Amino acid sequence: MIVKKNIQFLLKYYPALISGLLLTLSFPDSNIAWLAFFALVPLLVSIQSMTHKESFYAGFITGIFFFLTLIYWIVPTIHVYGGLHLILAFGVLTLLCLYLALYPAVFAFTLKKLRYGSYTPLLAACIWTGLEYIRTYVFTGFSWGTLGYSQYENLALIQIADFTGVYGVSFLIILVNSSLAVLYMNFKKKIAGQYIIPVIYTTVLVIGVYIYGSQKINNIDSQIKKAKKITISIIQGNIKQDLKWSDEFKIHTIEKYIQLSKSQIKKNPDLVIWPETALPFYYGFDRVLSNHVNQCVKSSKTNFLIGSPAFELDKEDTKFYNRAYMLDRFADITGTYDKNHLVPFGEYVPFGDYLTFLGKITAQAGNFSAGDRAFLPLQFNNHNLKVKRNLDVIHKTGVLICFEILFPSISSKFVKNGADMLTTITNDAWFGQSSAAMQHFSIAVFRAVENRRTLARAANTGISGFIDPKGKIIKTTSLFKETAVTRQVPVLNSLSFYTTHGDVFAIGSILVTLAFLAWIFILRKFT
Repeated sequence: MIVKKNIQFLLKYYPALISGLLLTLSFPDSNIAWLAFFALVPLLVSIQSMTHKESFYAGFITGIFFFLTLIYWIVPTIHVYGGLHLILAFGVLTLLCLYLALYPAVFAFTLKKLRYGSYTPLLAACIWTGLEYIRTYVFTGFSWGTLGYSQYENLALIQIADFTGVYGVSFLIILVNSSLAVLYMNFKKKIAGQYIIPVIYTTVLVIGVYIYGSQKINNIDSQIKKAKKITISIIQGNIKQDLKWSDEFKIHTIEKYIQLSKSQIKKNPDLVIWPETALPFYYGFDRVLSNHVNQCVKSSKTNFLIGSPAFELDKEDTKFYNRAYMLDRFADITGTYDKNHLVPFGEYVPFGDYLTFLGKITAQAGNFSAGDRAFLPLQFNNHNLKVKRNLDVIHKTGVLICFEILFPSISSKFVKNGADMLTTITNDAWFGQSSAAMQHFSIAVFRAVENRRTLARAANTGISGFIDPKGKIIKTTSLFKETAVTRQVPVLNSLSFYTTHGDVFAIGSILVTLAFLAWIFILRKFT
């Protein structure tokens, strides 16, 4: 009897499990992106014969298998670099996935609550999109696994991100999934309105998005040809994480970055970018090491953007920051940016007075504080000008440090404040050879498209590279390879709809969902 019940249970929720695994396969490194458009069909079909409670469980199982197989790299990261016991590391991953799985569970439960009709695919897309937006910002936010990111190589499709953000791509993915599920469930019933109408409007929307994308690609290509160009050098030092903060290894680290930078100077870069916390010391405080870096900058006669830990004394308290310094050709600091959106348990401990036993991954650098929320871009000028500051040739870059690339609002704020390009500096050494590095890089593609800006990415161990304003990946580096790359990139200045208006599409999806739920509640109460 028990065996029979277990078999029945597995058969009932097996489609949900399949959906979760198919979703993961649509992301890097598997990179079978087209699977995203079919992945949720097994879940959506299966919940039709389930109760509300069972639908919630089915969505939860989909979420669990999706996130466990997508962000499995959290275990080695916090075990190796956080010093957490392997069993506890698995516990942390499980707890995070249990939380993240609530979103697909709520999606399935809410969808089950509604009366199915020709509008169902549109509503399903609104529900999922709204939940993804909430997940991006609630409880500090964790948007890893947003469905739209799976399509980072589909240039024609992702152009709508300059209007809707990444959420518009997620919307379309769910719309197709739901329309296919409705088609499958109602075709045999021969209820034409139930499946023909959704197929028609889904097809029209998909075609419309691709037409828009094709036109946008041509338009942006035309702008790129006419745009001013600047030359950027990215330095990938490939410093091992376990050696990064070693006193004996500091000089070696600095020398490596200096030599790699000098190898690119003949290419006349306007800006040389070093990764997040490339300097394994407090720049400006350690005079000897700071002067060594300054001499490199002066001899190179160009601008440098360098990541370094920093600290400031605040009365009796000392505050630590994850900082980016902009240095001009004279090694003068022309601007700084302190990371604002910190990684929970990586750069600070939430409710630190009560959860200190959990520790931090970056214990070597202290408990970081968040920078201000002005999001002012850092200025740099053409390196070969005799005049130090010439307003006609000043460029501005918004600097996103590591985890901040996950939050679309940060990029758009930088661009609204005048950034004509975006830079992200990171240290992905924590991820090892896992798929996390490519997943992290793919997210940056959408920040470029949303704001129509060139994006340069400098990562300690890779993946570093350049992305143009239409989301095309111009160049990438290999993982765990010491290298430097220089490219001439376009500078665009127009503002996209998304930059100007933000997440009106995602918020609109939430409002549509709430309005429909209210309407259903009223109908059921008074009819």
